[in-house]
Amino acid sequence: MIHTRVIGTGSYLPGSPVTNDDLVARGIDTSDEWIVERTGIRSRYLAPPDVTSSDLAYEASVRALAAAGCGPQDIDLLIVATSTPDYIFPSTATLLQARLGISNGSPAFDVQAVCAGFAYALATADKFIRSGDHKRVLVVGAEVFSRILDWQDRSTCVLFGDGAGAVVLAASDTPGILATALHADGSHNGILRVPGQVNRGLVTGDPFLRMDGQAVFKFAVRVLADVAREVAERAGVALDDVDWLIPHQANIRIIQATGKRLGLSMDRVIATVGEHGNTSAASIPLALDAAVRDGRIRPGQKVILEGIGGGFAWGAALIQF
Repeated sequence: MIHTRVIGTGSYLPGSPVTNDDLVARGIDTSDEWIVERTGIRSRYLAPPDVTSSDLAYEASVRALAAAGCGPQDIDLLIVATSTPDYIFPSTATLLQARLGISNGSPAFDVQAVCAGFAYALATADKFIRSGDHKRVLVVGAEVFSRILDWQDRSTCVLFGDGAGAVVLAASDTPGILATALHADGSHNGILRVPGQVNRGLVTGDPFLRMDGQAVFKFAVRVLADVAREVAERAGVALDDVDWLIPHQANIRIIQATGKRLGLSMDRVIATVGEHGNTSAASIPLALDAAVRDGRIRPGQKVILEGIGGGFAWGAALIQF
């Protein structure tokens, strides 16, 4: 049987951290205390105007490839999860493919499931590997969410940041990704969205992120707990035997409430949201890479990754390292 293993991780955050006090200094009507109390976020990273999602993806990918001991030509499938692509087309994945110098004709494409994008991309890559058609897959989550924020709306602009995370997956005889689960319910699309578009050269509708925070909180905690239980059940693993939960890094209250609902203490939950804010599709691989590199995640341990994003879309994976 063919299995999928994570053999390398990488991440990248652009520039220097922008603290809550920095936002106040820029004229945003808020305070460090207000943001920390409600979100747990103390800083975020904002890409310069000329830096794109593919630029961030490149940096994270180089680090992941180095960790995996692979070269770009070893990659035979590239998937980028992003809601902030460089262009309408070509895909950010093909731009990244060119930047990495991958010239072997392997497929590359984007996945758009907002903050659940990395979970969707990971599950997709797992199925490609299990099919036997691909042996090395680069999966990236990359976002420049600062480009779609209304900086006059303190209820949203303080939450998000820019960044990228990547993993290299490989076909193996040894179990790695034990189970995945993906879901969506489009009837909830109104509580988190960017309701604008480009039409004949003009922006129509509203080009900024809009969110009903309370509605998102209630929905997110419920389905994140449910999908974590689902992947554990599919894998035949008791939640007590899961070493780490890495949830989408939206805000600390959602993370804490999800852990509590699952009966997991916070010392078994990876939370990095305080350092980089909500980076959408990049948040799970950013947290994963941090925990791998600082030694919290060790070989043999079992980890649940899970995310939820506008749409609504959500998903999870249970991985043995």
